[in-house]
Amino acid sequence: MTGPDPSSPLHSLLAGDAPFALIARDPDTVEVLTGDVVDVELLADIPLIDDDGTAREVLALVPFRQVRERGFVCHDDGAPLRCLVIGERTVLSRAEVMASLPSSPVHLEGAGFDIADEDYADIVRRVIADEIGRGEGANFVIRRDFVADVDADPRVAALTWFRALLEHEKGAYWTFAVVTDGHVAVGASPEAHVSARDGVVTMNPISGTFRHPAGGSTAETLAEFLRSTKETEELFMVVDEELKMMSAVCSDGGRITGPHLKEMSRLTHTEYMLRGHSDLDPRDILRETMFAPTVTGSPMQNACTVIARHETTPRGYYSGVAALFTPNSDATGPSHDLDAPILIRTAYLVDGRLRVPVGATLVRHSDPYGEVGETHGKAAGVLGAIGAIPRDVPVAPAEADPDAPVAEGRPLAEDPAIAELLTSRNERLAPFWMNPQDPDGSGPFAGRTALVVDAEDRFTTMLAHQLRHLGLDTRIVHWAEVTDAEVDAADLVVSGPGPGDPRDADSARIASMHGVVARRLSGSAPLLAVCLSHQILADQLGIDLAPLAKPHQGLQKSVDVFGEPASIGFYNTFTARVAPGTSQRGLTTGRGSVTTEIITEVAADAETGDVYALRGPGFASVQGHLESILSRDGMRTLERLISHVL
Repeated sequence: MTGPDPSSPLHSLLAGDAPFALIARDPDTVEVLTGDVVDVELLADIPLIDDDGTAREVLALVPFRQVRERGFVCHDDGAPLRCLVIGERTVLSRAEVMASLPSSPVHLEGAGFDIADEDYADIVRRVIADEIGRGEGANFVIRRDFVADVDADPRVAALTWFRALLEHEKGAYWTFAVVTDGHVAVGASPEAHVSARDGVVTMNPISGTFRHPAGGSTAETLAEFLRSTKETEELFMVVDEELKMMSAVCSDGGRITGPHLKEMSRLTHTEYMLRGHSDLDPRDILRETMFAPTVTGSPMQNACTVIARHETTPRGYYSGVAALFTPNSDATGPSHDLDAPILIRTAYLVDGRLRVPVGATLVRHSDPYGEVGETHGKAAGVLGAIGAIPRDVPVAPAEADPDAPVAEGRPLAEDPAIAELLTSRNERLAPFWMNPQDPDGSGPFAGRTALVVDAEDRFTTMLAHQLRHLGLDTRIVHWAEVTDAEVDAADLVVSGPGPGDPRDADSARIASMHGVVARRLSGSAPLLAVCLSHQILADQLGIDLAPLAKPHQGLQKSVDVFGEPASIGFYNTFTARVAPGTSQRGLTTGRGSVTTEIITEVAADAETGDVYALRGPGFASVQGHLESILSRDGMRTLERLISHVL
């Protein structure tokens, strides 16, 4: 086995026992970071400032269990929030690093997935039927682990695998190795979860996975993938979920650009970029964006609950982040920039046991065996690079199909047909989120207040941003914390969306949302009810509720909303339903708070009677998510409904 030249700075890393990290973030250099390890309990405890007030550079490995800081559930394995407080930084050329690191393969024993293919396919079926089918969310990521025994020095293994990833994996956002006492993490993450530089926050949702066929991808095979409804909607759903986070941390809500292709050695993904402005501490930005929906699901809180139900072991660092905090002094004193890729496509080595966790995004269209194949493809990207499985061999020119389309040396994203397919996706999306937004309080409802009641779906952050854009002074309150006085005081109450069955009499959350709707309805106080709350309002008006035959999770539909067509995104498993052809009716019911006749106008599907919107004296509701990127006519429809209510 070859090793670093004794004169190389890398020699001491292999020969010593001090913690270190290697990070490749550009094509030409590798950053070598050394320092002291400090384990802390909370993100707020990450030691960015030393005792004399000097800003410090820190690399933090944030485990999945940190979601407890947001009140979410998880299998708690005690994985530490590990901080490498950087004392010395060296930048080397990638060529020097490649020449210096060991290259002989690391032998594996007993390699294979911890969950058999058929068992994982059964999990996929259960999640689709029992979770998505019951309204628990739009998509969920369930993992399995590739495991093996390793009889090699952990430092040698780490440096060997890091070199192999540099050589054989392309398109990574970070290629890295982090070696601390008793723990090794080596990976090539394709995805920047969140970064903050000079007040500009960027998120990079990546979803949709094209596994390259034997011999590599072509424009023709890639085009077939890009036309897939399942893959397209999967990406749109994670963009929606990350826009929720952006709206929570950015004053201007966040603007999307793309889509782009992320081309790697064995896989190609589709991605968008989201950007906005924030003055929050980067640790607070990290907390509010834990963790990426591409590796958890949506809505986020319920996704964590679903993960805990279907994954029987803790995640460790999988789906967490590696967060590099770099001092950036400005006029007001020390501050830090943040660069935080997701911890995916990463190999972990602890006590001689290798673990490569991978997951598939499960949606209503998912094919169980297709998702099994996706986990194999994702694991292969790391395992093939480090030599644990055979690497892809490019097709020799003489063997290539002479009639197959070629990119003539260009990235496939530059192929005109591929570029057109990517661009065409945006024709379906809401222009509001693709244009700069910076609410200045001068909208049509300026001078009025809005209270948004959060039922555990952070679509409310996007709704609040749109309401502010319309001029409303808007505040969000969690369902468990809202008071009657707050409900009474607001000019407008927006009762928000959330997961679950609106008929669930045992849910404290559903009961609380019933109370909010009933209180506003009984006093004829302005109320807008969205999705779950729309169903609750319908129930109190005496309109029947029923599950849909097929869940509408991430579905875009063009519907008639009180005489005006609107393209709207839907995320619902249940629906209010009237007799087909109903447009207006007097309703009398003893349920809820409504005991007198209320004339209620109904916008419903002419054939099924599924109710898309309701309006009456002082109230309106909508089944779809007007705040979603899938709602091309969302802002127009939102303004119309609020105008009616007010």
